[in-house]
Amino acid sequence: MKKTMTGAEWKQLLRTRKMIVPMIAILFIPVLYAGMFLWAFWDPYANMDALPVAVVNMDEGAEFEGKDLDLGTELVDKLVDSKQFDFQSITESEAKKGLTDQDYYMTIEIPDNFSQHATTLLDETPEKLALIYKPNEGYNFLSAQIGETAMDRIKAEVNEKVSSTYAEQLFDSIKKMGDGFGDAADGAGKLHDGSGKLVSGTDDLKGYLAQLASSTVTLADGSDKLKKGVIEAANGASSLNSGLGTLSSGAGELQNGAQKASAGASDLNAGLTQYTQGVGKLASSYQQIGAKEKEFGAGVNNLAEKSGSLNAAAGQLTGGAQQVNAGLGQLSEQLAPILASLPEEQKAAIQGALGELKAGSAQVAGGLGELSQGTAALQSGAKELNGAAGQLAGAHAQALAGVNELNSKSGQLLAGSSALAEGNSALNAGAGKLAAGATAAKEGSGKLVDGLSALSAGTKTLTDGTGTLASKSQDLATGSAALADGAKELDEGTGTLQEKLTEANDTASEVNPSDKTYDMVAAPVDVEKSAVNEVPNYGTGFAPYFLSLGLFVGALLLSIVFPLVQPAISPTGPFRWFASKVSVLAVVGLIQALIAVGVIKYGLGMDTINTPMFILTAIITSYTFIALVQLFVSVFSDAGRFLAILVLIMQLVTSAGTFPLELIPEPLQIFNKFLPMTYSVQAFKASISTGDMTHLWTSNGILLGFMVVCLALTAGYFALLFKKRHSAPEVAEA
Repeated sequence: MKKTMTGAEWKQLLRTRKMIVPMIAILFIPVLYAGMFLWAFWDPYANMDALPVAVVNMDEGAEFEGKDLDLGTELVDKLVDSKQFDFQSITESEAKKGLTDQDYYMTIEIPDNFSQHATTLLDETPEKLALIYKPNEGYNFLSAQIGETAMDRIKAEVNEKVSSTYAEQLFDSIKKMGDGFGDAADGAGKLHDGSGKLVSGTDDLKGYLAQLASSTVTLADGSDKLKKGVIEAANGASSLNSGLGTLSSGAGELQNGAQKASAGASDLNAGLTQYTQGVGKLASSYQQIGAKEKEFGAGVNNLAEKSGSLNAAAGQLTGGAQQVNAGLGQLSEQLAPILASLPEEQKAAIQGALGELKAGSAQVAGGLGELSQGTAALQSGAKELNGAAGQLAGAHAQALAGVNELNSKSGQLLAGSSALAEGNSALNAGAGKLAAGATAAKEGSGKLVDGLSALSAGTKTLTDGTGTLASKSQDLATGSAALADGAKELDEGTGTLQEKLTEANDTASEVNPSDKTYDMVAAPVDVEKSAVNEVPNYGTGFAPYFLSLGLFVGALLLSIVFPLVQPAISPTGPFRWFASKVSVLAVVGLIQALIAVGVIKYGLGMDTINTPMFILTAIITSYTFIALVQLFVSVFSDAGRFLAILVLIMQLVTSAGTFPLELIPEPLQIFNKFLPMTYSVQAFKASISTGDMTHLWTSNGILLGFMVVCLALTAGYFALLFKKRHSAPEVAEA
């Protein structure tokens, strides 16, 4: 029976102990690589509680809102209870020595001011809580990285605890604030009642000040008329004084004439005829004088009466001005509490107006006092003038009677010359009285002029004061209107304030926090992980990478144990030669893949989305790597193994089996798409975790492409080698 090359290869393999034993060992190389790595790193975080970590608590505690706060002790207890690491609470010196001696992977120190800083949130410069983290990175770098992640969790827990404490105090403050709102609402109600009374009072004040403004305008008009009347009276008194001067001078001359008449009575008879003619004219003149004297007497009498009335009115004005001045003082006292609640600008304006009003009132009172004195003097002079005028009228009446009698008895003139002498004597005496009365009247009219002048000056002051009083009282009335409007706004505002404070009290009263509320404020956000294609542990995540690595190493070691080129018997043809080698490699590759899959799937208990596709991918990957190694070693011998190792290194770096492709240097990313392990990792991920069959078949298709290309190139190499070494014997045999 003719031997086949394939049978010869298997016979040689099975009968050669030096080959079969290593071959059997090689069958377990992939599972040793992949299985041992995955077993070791299947779930390292499950044993975190065995990692020794020192905790040094130097916190001295603090007092917050009347309560003792010891966050350091609470944190230590919480860390020890968490079992996240093997936390050991020790002293600072022990931690320093243990870290140096590599007894601990890291140390967490809680400073002495830890709790104290937690109470500074509302201070002007709050202090953050500090935790001192000291990893021994040289002892184990990954433990330091894990420690940093743990510190983030610890930091979050501390933040939650501090926030919860502040939340509790915050809600307590809200409750107290609600009680304060209630008290404030009651106070605002009382304030509202008071503002209502203020509105009523300001309305009354507004009416009173409006009446005062109206009265001061009337007073100003009256004082202006008084001023004009006094000026006219002063002018009349001046004219009266001038006329009385003339009258006094004439009375003196009349007295001199009467004396001459008495002395010249002896000459009267000589000029009787002429005298009789002149007597008629004299009688007519005396009649006119009598009429004028009656008018003068009536005017003087009227002047006396009016000066009396004027004196009485001046007295009343003086009393009224004093009452106005006193009333202004009372008004200023009554306005004092109101002014105290007004803004400074309005307060200053009203106080200034009251000051000017008091000053004007004082000036009015002083002027009216002077007016009263002047009218009193005027009344006295008018009375004296009236008496003198009466005497003058009596004298004129007598003179008129004498002249009339003389005129009627001109025929008896001579006979009555003695009577004329007597009459002249009487006339002389009356003329003396007339002169004396005219002099007294002139003196009284002078006093009247002086009094009216003083009255005129006083009325000017009165007019100016009443004008100022009218202006400022109008300003005061306007200000009181603004005050009334402000009081109304204050009343409305206090009402609104009471309403809003009541609402705030009701709202604050609705706050009933609990421990859950404090926890909500401290940690309002929970992160819920909803993973797509969830990977339960490190082993499952790294399985595509380590399984690909194990199968490639198995293929590489297979090239060392099994001769990939040397035939068991003399080759009978290139493709038979190639097929004999491939048959052994195919069986070994299949067994390697099945052992690795079985141990990982059922020994380690890894879950897969699609187990048949997982097995198929492992077989395709094993065949692809064997085909690649077979090509390199067949063509380049030992140098081919070196090339295979270089390819393995590049695949380990660029296949994205551990870190994402984007995290490696860009020049290395270029090789990702040109190496088969990239696609074996992707195909394993699809069958184990993602279930993306399209991606799986695409990746497996590319692996099959690598395998077919490598097998074709290897077959071509065998053809060339057969042609070079064994073509002549083959022809001869044929």
